[in-house]
Amino acid sequence: MALVFADESFTHILRLHNTNIDGKIKVPYALTKIKGIGRRFSHIVCRMALVDVNKRAGELTEKEQQRILDVLQNPRQYKIPEWMFNRQKDHKDGKFKHIISSAVDQNLREDIERMKKIRLHRGLRHYWNIRVRGQHTKTTGRRGKTCGVSGKK
Repeated sequence: MALVFADESFTHILRLHNTNIDGKIKVPYALTKIKGIGRRFSHIVCRMALVDVNKRAGELTEKEQQRILDVLQNPRQYKIPEWMFNRQKDHKDGKFKHIISSAVDQNLREDIERMKKIRLHRGLRHYWNIRVRGQHTKTTGRRGKTCGVSGKK
């Protein structure tokens, strides 16, 4: 059964936090398209912003969109527990934060540079472009590098 929207106020593509969001998907699942927001966090955001979770993203009013953006910007003010944040005990200031969209990439880049700078084992493995998370490297992951035995000359 196809969805039919006769209402003129329906938006087929929403733009939130520099991300295009499909308007035909239900709001909590549509919010997961934004980098840094998962399913559980998006459900809590919808509940705190007083948005119906069965509503489609294209049916959101301007007010509801603003409430969602406000909850995403200040989750602590809406009593979202700190254990749900994706940046716990930040290295710079020691605070609990929830970062979204381009800030996720930026923080990852900064973390890897910090690990390289202080010569952490994980940072060295990033620097050498080899596996970081404990995988075996003797026989796997040989693509892109020269392998084989050169013949006698």
